[in-house]
Amino acid sequence: MADIDPEERALFRASVGEVIPVRHDRHPRTPPARSRRREIYCSPPSMEVIRHLRDAPFDYGGGLALDPVFYARDGVPRAVGRRLKRGQYRIEAELDLHGLRLEEARRALVEFLREARRRHLGCVRVIHGKGWRSGNTGPVLKPNVNLWLRQFDDVLAYCSAQAADGGTGALYVLLGK
Repeated sequence: MADIDPEERALFRASVGEVIPVRHDRHPRTPPARSRRREIYCSPPSMEVIRHLRDAPFDYGGGLALDPVFYARDGVPRAVGRRLKRGQYRIEAELDLHGLRLEEARRALVEFLREARRRHLGCVRVIHGKGWRSGNTGPVLKPNVNLWLRQFDDVLAYCSAQAADGGTGALYVLLGK
């Protein structure tokens, strides 16, 4: 410490301020905070709500933004599904549904698949997006595209694309020729 300039030492002491030596390195023990359990009363559901929940069809179409989607018709070999998931089929056409309303997207998808069938395409990509701008309702296009594709006889299988091709915001769709 003898080699430190007295001016620098004074500057250091002025910037650090008063120092209190530590006598031990243990932290003082404080008792854990008591949790307050709040009772929340919910009225029983009305019969109308119960009937609606019972009768409403529950069809999960893979609607969450980051959930991967996979579907294959009966009879499609598992190896074909694995190749599709890996993105090993050449994408011959692409449809981007970003920004379209639901009915516009359905019409565009129908026309796109008709044209793909007419041109005898094997694998196409459909970009539906992840639904980040859909607000609290979650994605709108993704679950609907998932359900619409199942209605086409020409669709053999589809799955979420590889990250480089759009990830869970796009689908590889394998068509029968």
